[in-house]
Amino acid sequence: MTVSSLVQLRSVRCCWSLPRWQMNCHNRTVALWTSVTVQQILTHKKLAELSRISMCRPPILWGTGWLGKAALSTTSTGPKEVMLTSERYGVQRLPFSRVSDSDLAFFERLIPSRVITDPDELKPFNVDWLQSVRGCSKMLLKPQTSAEVSEILRYCNKRNLAVNPQGGNTGLVGGSVPVFDEIILSTALMNQMISFDRVSGILVCQAGCILENLNQYLAELDFIMPLDLGAKGSCHIGGNVATNAGGLRLLRYGSLRGTVLGLEVVLADGSILNCLASLRKDNTGYDLKQLFIGSEGTLGVITAVSILCPPKPKSVNLAFLGCQSFSQVLGTFTTCKGMLGEILSAYEFMDDKCMKLVESHLKLSKPVTGCPFYVLIETSGSNSAHDEEKLNSFLEHAMTCGLVTDGTVATEDKKIKMLWSLRERITEALTHDGCVYKYDISLPVERLYDLVIDTRARLGKTAKNVVGYGHLGKLGTIPGFLL
Repeated sequence: MTVSSLVQLRSVRCCWSLPRWQMNCHNRTVALWTSVTVQQILTHKKLAELSRISMCRPPILWGTGWLGKAALSTTSTGPKEVMLTSERYGVQRLPFSRVSDSDLAFFERLIPSRVITDPDELKPFNVDWLQSVRGCSKMLLKPQTSAEVSEILRYCNKRNLAVNPQGGNTGLVGGSVPVFDEIILSTALMNQMISFDRVSGILVCQAGCILENLNQYLAELDFIMPLDLGAKGSCHIGGNVATNAGGLRLLRYGSLRGTVLGLEVVLADGSILNCLASLRKDNTGYDLKQLFIGSEGTLGVITAVSILCPPKPKSVNLAFLGCQSFSQVLGTFTTCKGMLGEILSAYEFMDDKCMKLVESHLKLSKPVTGCPFYVLIETSGSNSAHDEEKLNSFLEHAMTCGLVTDGTVATEDKKIKMLWSLRERITEALTHDGCVYKYDISLPVERLYDLVIDTRARLGKTAKNVVGYGHLGKLGTIPGFLL
């Protein structure tokens, strides 16, 4: 699912224009707004996620997503009351204990002044970013160390109290908020940098560090995070790892399974598993960290991360191109990989319906018009002259071959950010149009956009819009399918 809202940005027509050309796409997000109820759209997978609870241990659910955390009630019609998840989906609470006064006293002694019980303060933590699901937790805990997390989980395990770990609460599938009255375990105060090795580029930090803060910290040292998301302003690195987030840089730097070198995790019984290695090569024994990357908190709470960070590129170029068909998007992607090779760092696609919603709701102006599909191509390298030469050669070829019909290129940071906002803020624009549903689906590349076309045909007038967009670099994946 996806919901969001944002402020205006100016036109990016300050970027110089190139001749026209067309292109194709690979990986993308399909989105649609519908007037039908959530129950009508609910899938078995969603029910399984919402009811995921252990018989002996606290349920550990942790979700993050691509979106920055805007106000929880920023729709055009004003604040709304979200129906309780348990009522909407008919999920039954398992026989966990309920929080008592003695439990509250224990937590107050353990982490004084970091126990939240005020209903008004708890509201934003009980509702997901999309305002689609809501729990009724009556207690939020804010530990600062793995030792405190260990004590909390050990006590909850002994008392049979359910726990819901929560990072930045930017997830789009409801996994970051309680289903019932689970205790919310927030990592917001676990935001310390532990170490950084300038020679190897290995960063060790606590799980509650915000992704954008990490990137800013590294930028001063001429490094970057291998992960970049639209939610970077509020998502936590621990939640990114727990959900195995892909993001905009996956094409260049790979997935978190390859860049995460080690983890510190607290298991549900309070045991601390220290796999916080800071070596790129470690052939000893089982690679236990892989069990927790993408586990969504079902096996333990990630409290610290060791991650390999690449050097900051000295030259970055961004091209925004227009294509007349999806086959041309695919053709452009193939040509792009062949001609740009080692400097290609991102390849994103959006259909025209996405761009119209961004323009109408967020007042952003795209530099290219009149195309059914648009593509963002980013290159990053160490030699600007070399990179520009390769990019210009690719653009000339794509234009001559008819893959691309129009386009613009940006090399300055400000203009690059403005172009990226057209892609990153799509999800936010969608929420202004109604209720948004979104799913990740893997399909053969050549069949990717067929899903959008078929969904439009199946839903007809039931949905206001069905759109496709996302990371074409993730072969065979649709990052986000909105129903």
